[in-house]
Amino acid sequence: MRKLLALIFVVGLAVFVSTNAFAQNQEDTTSTEQVAQEDTTQAQEEAAPEATAAPEAAAEEGGEDFGHQLMKRYFIEGGWDFMSSILVCLILGLAFAIERVITLNVATTNTDKLLSKIEDALANGGVEAAMDVCKSTQGPTASILHEGLKRAGEGIEGVEKAIVSYGAVQMGLLERGVIWISLFIALAPMLGFMGTVIGMIQAFDKIAEVGDISPQIVAGGIKVALLTTVFGLVVAIILQIFYNYIISKVDGIVNKMEDASIGLVDILVDKGIVKTK
Repeated sequence: MRKLLALIFVVGLAVFVSTNAFAQNQEDTTSTEQVAQEDTTQAQEEAAPEATAAPEAAAEEGGEDFGHQLMKRYFIEGGWDFMSSILVCLILGLAFAIERVITLNVATTNTDKLLSKIEDALANGGVEAAMDVCKSTQGPTASILHEGLKRAGEGIEGVEKAIVSYGAVQMGLLERGVIWISLFIALAPMLGFMGTVIGMIQAFDKIAEVGDISPQIVAGGIKVALLTTVFGLVVAIILQIFYNYIISKVDGIVNKMEDASIGLVDILVDKGIVKTK
């Protein structure tokens, strides 16, 4: 139920942001046309004073557009259709990444402390007490050790087989959802490249419609086309950082699981609970 609510929230957020982006795009276009029509006469009369103040106004505008406003302006200029798709990739990718980061941090266990508790429980209460210690400890490492203790009566081969089998299951659970992050890492730049190609086609259509290769038309079309690629690459970079962190976290947990499994077998053999051949 929690996963369903989280999915609905993420999809709703993506739709909300996309709708706002489209509405902002339409609003900016309308307001720009109105302002342009109203100020045409004034611009002609005040051409000389404005030409003198142009560098200062440009510098102030650049300072105001820095950061969030600049990203917002470029997002709108890139077109809401492809930009919204890239934004959805970012939102969904971050949702999966944050979920994995939280889960893996919860799954991290101090294996040395856990093995010490298990050894004390075996000395004082036997296998059942050690199993209770594993049940009260969160994380896949404790679950694997619990399965190994359950097979303590079957000898060392039964313990090792249970640890290996259940360890594979826990490793699959640790990597759950990572494939979706890698999908969005690959999908975001592809959508950006597709937006760039379509933008270039539209730019050439404008050139063919005008009948003249104007630098302003060419530069404007190429700028808008390249914005989708930039945002796609930015999304991929962000998600790639999370992906590498998650993979390194999974590898660290798996290594600790293997070390703890070997330590459990050694403890069982040392205390004579299981016997080697």
